[in-house]
Amino acid sequence: MMQQSLSNSYLFGGNAPYVEELYEAYLNNPGSVPDNWRAYFDAMQHVPAVDGSTKPDVAHAPVIASFAERAKSGPIRTVTASADAEMGRKRVAATQLIAAYRFMGNTWANLDPLQRQERPAIPELEPNFYGFTDADMDIVFNISNTYFGTETATLRDLLNNLRDTYCRSIGAEFMYISDPAQKRWMQERLESVRSTPSFSPEKKRHILDRLTAAEGLERYLHTKYVGQKRFSLEGGESFIASLDETIQRAGEKGVQEIVIGMAHRGRLNVLVNTLGKMPQELFAEFEGKHGDDLPAGDVKYHQGFSSDISTPGGPVHLSLAFNPSHLEIVNPVVEGSVKARMERRGDKEGDQVLPILVHGDAAFAGQGVVMETLNLAQTRGYGTGGTVHIVINNQIGFTTSDPRDSRSTLYCSDVVKMIEAPVLHVNGDDPEAVVFATQIALDYRMEFKKDIVVDIICFRKLGHNEQDTPALTQPLMYKKIAQHPGTRKLYADKLSTQGAIPPDGGDERVKAYRAAMDAGRHTIDPVISNFKGKYAVDWLPFLNRKWTDAADTAVPLAELKRL
Repeated sequence: MMQQSLSNSYLFGGNAPYVEELYEAYLNNPGSVPDNWRAYFDAMQHVPAVDGSTKPDVAHAPVIASFAERAKSGPIRTVTASADAEMGRKRVAATQLIAAYRFMGNTWANLDPLQRQERPAIPELEPNFYGFTDADMDIVFNISNTYFGTETATLRDLLNNLRDTYCRSIGAEFMYISDPAQKRWMQERLESVRSTPSFSPEKKRHILDRLTAAEGLERYLHTKYVGQKRFSLEGGESFIASLDETIQRAGEKGVQEIVIGMAHRGRLNVLVNTLGKMPQELFAEFEGKHGDDLPAGDVKYHQGFSSDISTPGGPVHLSLAFNPSHLEIVNPVVEGSVKARMERRGDKEGDQVLPILVHGDAAFAGQGVVMETLNLAQTRGYGTGGTVHIVINNQIGFTTSDPRDSRSTLYCSDVVKMIEAPVLHVNGDDPEAVVFATQIALDYRMEFKKDIVVDIICFRKLGHNEQDTPALTQPLMYKKIAQHPGTRKLYADKLSTQGAIPPDGGDERVKAYRAAMDAGRHTIDPVISNFKGKYAVDWLPFLNRKWTDAADTAVPLAELKRL
C-alpha cells in the first residue's frame, strides 16, 4: 500500500521537475498556474521562515543562472561614481528600473482576488530591457539617493525589493503628483518596508475579528431573513477592517468628528459593526416591528446613524449621512456637513473633523457629481482639509464583464488624478495590506490635507440584491466566486499557519459572533454611551416642530457689510 501511494503521489520524486517548473512559473506570475496549484503554492508563502518572517519566496531560476554567469565573469563589482563608462551606464539603468516600477508597477500588481486576468507583459519592468544580463544580477549598486530603505543592494535584491513594494498586494499610483515632497513621502512609506506591514499577533487577531464580524453579520441575515434585500458586503469584508482602522487611527491623531457618506452596499454592516447599532434593533426593522420616523419612509439601507466611538486618542463622534439611491449624490452633502462642523469648531485645517466617502467602482467612474465635488476639494471656500475615499471595487459595475465596456479609463478611480490625489489599489484578499494601505491614506491626509483613495479590489458574492441571480449574466465570474473560500477563511488559515491563533481559532470566533447575534447584541460594543462632547448637537428643540414655525434667521448688519 505504501509503495502504491508513493508511486501515485503528486509530490513523488519523478514529478519533482514538473512541480519545480510550476513553482517557478507561479513565483513569476501567480495567475499563470492552474487554480489548484496556485492555492497550494499560496499556502506555502504563509509558512514562517527560520527568522520568523513571512516574506514571499523569490524565483530560483534567475539565481541559478546568475551563479553560472558569475563563474564566467570573475569577481563581483561595485558600481560607484568613479566607475568606468559601462558601469556608469548600468547605474543609470538601475535608476531607470526604479522609476519604471514606481510609474508602472501597479499595472503588474497582484490585485484581483479572482485572478481572472493574466498579468500583462511590461518590458520596462524587466532588467533585460535596460541591457542587464544574468551576469549583472550580483553587481552591487549604491542606491541611497534613488531608493528608500537601503543604501546598497545587488541588482537581484533591488529587483526583488521593487516587486515586493509595487507589484504584490498593493498597486500604488502617485508619480503624477507635482509636489516632490508628497512623492518622496509616499515612496519612503512604501519602500522602507517593501509595502509589507509587520503587525503584532494582537493586531492580526483584531483584523481577523473585524473580518469575522463583517462576514458573520451577512451570513446571519442571509439565513434568518432569506431573500430580503440588504445589499450584502460578502466578498468585500476587508472594507470593515479598513474603515475600523481609519477611525481608530484618526482618533489617535486628534480627530474628534468623522462624517461618513456611503451607498447601500455594506451599509447595514457598517451600522452594526462600526457605528455600534444594536443588532436587535436591525432585526426589528427586518421583521417590520420598528416604527419608521422618516416622513416619506425609507428603506433600512438608506438610513443614517450617529454614535460616539472609543479610540486610542479619546472619543470620536461618527455620523453616517442618510443617502438615497442616487449613490454619489451624498458626496457634497458630507463635505458640507464637515465644513459646517469645522466652522463651528474654528478648525481651519481639518485637524479635528474628517470626511470619509465610500464609493462603488461603477458609481465612482460613472457619476458626474464625483468630479464636481472633487473640483471643489482644494478651494478656499469649500475645502475640508482632504477626504479619505474608500472604493468597494466589486469589478462588476454596470453588469459588464469587461471594464472596456464600462469606462474609458484603466481604473475606476482615475477621475481623482484631476486633483493629483494618490491612489492605493489593494487586493481585498490580503487584509493586512488593506489595513496598511489605510494607515498610509489616513497619515497622508493628516500630513498634507489632501484627498487620497484606497481602492479595495474585491468581488460581490451575491447579486445586486439578494433576489438577483448574478450567474445568469456573469457565469464565468460567478463560477470563480463559487469556488472562493472567503477572505475570513483565507486569513484565519494564514494566522493559524503562523501560530497567531490556534488551529480552531477561526471557527471559534465564528461561533462566538453567531451566539452574540442570536442574543441580539455585540461581541464587542464600540459605543461610548451617555458621552456628550462640547460640540454635541441637542436635537430636542427641533423634534415635533412644524416647518412653518417662526425661527430667527437674521444676520447682523455689520457681518453683512463685512462680507
